[in-house]
Amino acid sequence: MIVWLNGTHGAGKTTTSALVQPLIPASRVFDAEKVGETLMDITPGLPRTDNFQHWPPWRQLVVETARSVLDYTGGTLVMPMTVLVEQYWREISAGLAQHAIPIRHFVLHADQDTLRGRIAADTVVGPNSPFRLKYLEPYAEAARTWLHHEAEVVDTTHLTPGQAAVRIAEAVKS
Repeated sequence: MIVWLNGTHGAGKTTTSALVQPLIPASRVFDAEKVGETLMDITPGLPRTDNFQHWPPWRQLVVETARSVLDYTGGTLVMPMTVLVEQYWREISAGLAQHAIPIRHFVLHADQDTLRGRIAADTVVGPNSPFRLKYLEPYAEAARTWLHHEAEVVDTTHLTPGQAAVRIAEAVKS
């Protein structure tokens, strides 16, 4: 099984995934961003883009990597990864379905003011990351049009990452 943690940058996916993993037996965290980083290291580079998700090989490799890891280890993969383009989510989820891999798709949601505050106070990426800020509106649009209909929404506006992790783990176990 895959437990996919979606949401905009700064929503707490990475932090929450690390807290979800010990709550779900036989689980591992697989950050699909590492697949994108590998593609970004190809020399000469792939066609220029502002987001590696626009490269079709990223979506295919995320599916194949997840499948290969699950075939090897079994269990559950907890995958913290923002996917805001509906077509990309459809490609990934359809690819996983072709391999009979069930997905529990969660969106970590917070209101815009909370997200801006978290991004402003971020000590890992740095305060007011332009990269994270530029995804606030695309996230809001995806949430309005498709994303919240495709996932279980966990409103983290007033939750700690630990509380969000417990909610997700309990939902997966039920």
